[in-house]
Amino acid sequence: MPFTLHGFVGLYDRVLGTLSHILDKGEAYATEKGIPTDEMLDWKLIDDMAPLRFQIMVVVNFTRSWTARVAGQPAPADIEQTLDLAGFRAAIADAKAHLAAVEPAHFEGREQEPLTVKLGEIMEPTLPAGQWLSVFAATNIYLHLSIAYAILRTQGVPIGKPDLFAGGL
Repeated sequence: MPFTLHGFVGLYDRVLGTLSHILDKGEAYATEKGIPTDEMLDWKLIDDMAPLRFQIMVVVNFTRSWTARVAGQPAPADIEQTLDLAGFRAAIADAKAHLAAVEPAHFEGREQEPLTVKLGEIMEPTLPAGQWLSVFAATNIYLHLSIAYAILRTQGVPIGKPDLFAGGL
């Protein structure tokens, strides 16, 4: 099977499915323990790290914005980390719908297209579009999904490695 940038659309869709799955497990655990879901969303891996709600926000925003940018489309507005669990579920559904609308033709000839993106106040690099999607976005998406998993796991949520494949192989 040849490698294509559109292949990342399916990959990111599976990531969103996994995120939804581990949030379901987190919610079930919080409910069982009498913990409000807003408190669950504020769980952290360690005190100086961003909470679960931030990790969810980054995964959702990156799956939508980077596929759009690389496909030459306007990036959807970012969601905020202040959403409640229902808001995050709606954002995940919206991100999956966004990905479903991205077609292989949107990526044709874009692998080496220079793309300049401002990253906070730190830098504004220009990289080939394919590198943004396959390296920068993929690394960040999996980092934040893994941190979300670790936060839930350290709080006692009964999840394991198979749960990381809940979105599909």
